[in-house]
Amino acid sequence: MRPPVSSIINRVTIFFEAIKFSHTIFALPFALTGMVLAANGWPSALTVLWIAVAMVGARTGAMGMNRVLDAAYDARNPRTSERAIPKGSLSRGFVTAVSVLSFGLLVLAASQLNALCLYLSPIAIGIVVAYSLTKRFTSLSHIVLGLSLSLAPVGAWIAVRGEVSAVPLLLGGAVLLWVAGFDILYALQDIEFDRGEGLHSIPARLGPGASVWISRFLHAGTVVLLGAAGLAAGRGWLYGAGVIVAAGLLLYEHSLVSPADLSRLDTAFFNMNGWLSVGIFLFTVADVAVGG
Repeated sequence: MRPPVSSIINRVTIFFEAIKFSHTIFALPFALTGMVLAANGWPSALTVLWIAVAMVGARTGAMGMNRVLDAAYDARNPRTSERAIPKGSLSRGFVTAVSVLSFGLLVLAASQLNALCLYLSPIAIGIVVAYSLTKRFTSLSHIVLGLSLSLAPVGAWIAVRGEVSAVPLLLGGAVLLWVAGFDILYALQDIEFDRGEGLHSIPARLGPGASVWISRFLHAGTVVLLGAAGLAAGRGWLYGAGVIVAAGLLLYEHSLVSPADLSRLDTAFFNMNGWLSVGIFLFTVADVAVGG
């Protein structure tokens, strides 16, 4: 017997909450930034649509598989024990099915963009799924997460131009360092759990003090690469102003977090990083509109 429609809708709602769908804002603006830089403006409406669909499909599938693959650890971690799968609100099978459908949406979107996007889509899926396993054997899992999100601006550039150049690689590198840096800060919450479970992270290996400094170093690199991407793309003063704003947001983010005080970590993680990605996109759009 088929489940009632209301039950399916309820499970889908819980699923989107479980994967923090609203946090798509972290990566989507950088994908759109790569798109605007590639087109030196706005591409066709269909291209914009399919890039957005690809991004949502990739991010939804990746987070869904993360929840499935980490379910046993989440159940034992007090911080994550109330997530949907450990709590029993969703089954592994349901989350896996939605994740596979989401990856299918990514492949469909890639096929509507160009051949290179389609050929690279399985590699992208492999990278974002593999991230969930890396904590089991390497402290560089933060870098792999950064690599996963760095595919957003690179993929959007390829969607527009059908090729890769220095600009998307520099922008993707900035995203990689940015994500790795804030993921290290976020992992400060789980140092004792990770050590007890034999999981790997930079905080679990090096402790809070060194981890905060590594995060600062990575975020300094983010600012440098954002600036380099703008120079390579021939952007003007408005883009440069956006990089300065991003630097200010990162400085403020680090002022909220210290090894001894993680009470404002959620503000640093969610608010500042959301504003940073949206800010870079808006300043890029303004720069292109003014300078062409």
